[in-house]
Amino acid sequence: HIDRGFQYTSLHFKEMLDEEKLTQSMSRVGCCIDNGPMESFWGTLKCKKYYLHTYRTFAELQQDIDDYIHFYNNERFQAKLNGLSPIEFRTKAD
Repeated sequence: HIDRGFQYTSLHFKEMLDEEKLTQSMSRVGCCIDNGPMESFWGTLKCKKYYLHTYRTFAELQQDIDDYIHFYNNERFQAKLNGLSPIEFRTKAD
């Protein structure tokens, strides 16, 4: 998820996303608070993983990020979600 900075709204950036088969998620115009949840997530990930480890390879970093995303969605129980993980809560809502 990104803000509406010129580098993210450029044709070149869109072409790079298309090449990698990625879908862009972008803030609404004039609503900078849209980025808050993602900025919080990335800040937490950096504090709990990136800053605490020295990675010898990109593959090690990528695996740690993948593991944290799995934990964040599947194993991180939330009081505000009635003690469920985000995936469990979302599955019950469907």
